[in-house]
Amino acid sequence: MEAHDQAVSAVSTRLRHFYARREAFRVYHGSTNSTRAIHKDGDSIVDTSRLDHVLAVDTVRKTALVEPNVPMDRLVDATLASGLVPLVVMEFPGITAGGGFSGSAGESSSGRHGPFDSTVVSIEIVVPNGDVLRASKTERPDLFWGAASAFGTVGIVTLLEIQLQDAAQHVQLTHYSFSSFTEASQKLQEQVADTSVEFIDGIVFSPSKIIVCAGRLVDTLPPGSHPRRYLGRKDPWFYLDVDKRTASSSSTVVDYVPLVDYLFRWDRGGFWVARYAYRYFLTPFNRVTRYALDRFMHARVMYHALHKARLSDTYIIQDVGIPFGAADAFYQWLDETLRIYPLWLCPIRVRRDSADAAHGLHADFANPNTPELVLNFGVWGPGPDDYKELVRLNRLIEQKVHELGGTKTLYAQAYYTEEEFWESYNKPAYDAVRSRYHADHLPNVYDKVKVDDVARQRAREPTRMPSILRNRRPFQGLYGVYKAWRGGDYLLQKGAPGKPKQAP
Repeated sequence: MEAHDQAVSAVSTRLRHFYARREAFRVYHGSTNSTRAIHKDGDSIVDTSRLDHVLAVDTVRKTALVEPNVPMDRLVDATLASGLVPLVVMEFPGITAGGGFSGSAGESSSGRHGPFDSTVVSIEIVVPNGDVLRASKTERPDLFWGAASAFGTVGIVTLLEIQLQDAAQHVQLTHYSFSSFTEASQKLQEQVADTSVEFIDGIVFSPSKIIVCAGRLVDTLPPGSHPRRYLGRKDPWFYLDVDKRTASSSSTVVDYVPLVDYLFRWDRGGFWVARYAYRYFLTPFNRVTRYALDRFMHARVMYHALHKARLSDTYIIQDVGIPFGAADAFYQWLDETLRIYPLWLCPIRVRRDSADAAHGLHADFANPNTPELVLNFGVWGPGPDDYKELVRLNRLIEQKVHELGGTKTLYAQAYYTEEEFWESYNKPAYDAVRSRYHADHLPNVYDKVKVDDVARQRAREPTRMPSILRNRRPFQGLYGVYKAWRGGDYLLQKGAPGKPKQAP
């Protein structure tokens, strides 16, 4: 813990420097799974990129003590060595524990256990005046829940204690086929109610083909069964395999998937979003091209290319949670308005049952009248070429979600006006935490997640690409692929003088 404490002390010193001047700052993690345009200046950030270690796995309490920049694949490796696995593992290997807590995250086990922040036992956090505090659901619960989903606007999380459970060798994955969204929605709820089911999600391939996937943890395979794998270069992409295997069967299809392959089944192809890259580059989409380009089809590389190519504002990328009672209405609206397929469906248990949890941005989740479950819709696809039309469609999504009593995950672009934003999130509860812990002089979460045209422009400036080729297909995309191939930093702007500063 000595190295950890020294790193935290440096973060604290840096924050005291900014607090004395009441200056804003940005946190540099070294990577991101956000799709927003990002501009960071080395003089105005706090570098936490070295806080990336698993410090301990407690096999008695079934917890892991991890620093915020530990990615999911390293967390899973560390816990599986002790026969344990986190309750919620985000779908991409590069998503970090801190990102899952501070930025909202859920996966197919969230119907059972809630969002990732609900599986965190406690945090260590440096608040803006430099104080290093511990918070949990019972100790400073206002700070704990206030920091959850706050995107670093309450303080900098430097350590997380994460709840674990016993792992198994495989996931028994049952695929149920439906031609009706209403029937599929009912099946999702039935599977959540079945306590033997650990993982529940679904894929809407088309209005007439919806697959619900329900997983159970198992250690043994039936005689004659063979595991289906999804992480190797020769393996199929998960969604393509599900589509193919359910096409020839009118009954349920049961697969056995090694646990790690299941947890990161969406990594290759980024669900199915990488398929749009083939279309963008006019490249055939088949087993041969997927094999040849496999290096570029993993989420870590795709995010790198996305940020360097500045293509995120040409796509509709939204995750929204809708109460199950309104899910049919939202699905019909999506089908009529956008016609984007496939869609991802994932039940998430959002209601907080712990005492004194009505704090922060999502304080309303502690209201007993809040629906226990919402259905997350992953809506990801190409938008119109006209930027104004893209904005209009995204705003329509946000307005419809609000109308139906839902909320959206804020890792992607937010097109709300400020007034509209605070109609969906609890500003009084959020502001109260920020005031109590010396953060009210900092930009708030709306400032951080809103579409920022100035940041969009600045993010486009530091590039060596000739101006005549910028924003032109396929040159802008090729530039992103080239930069992803080269590697290196893709968040700090080259105009920033030197490396991120750790102390004044």
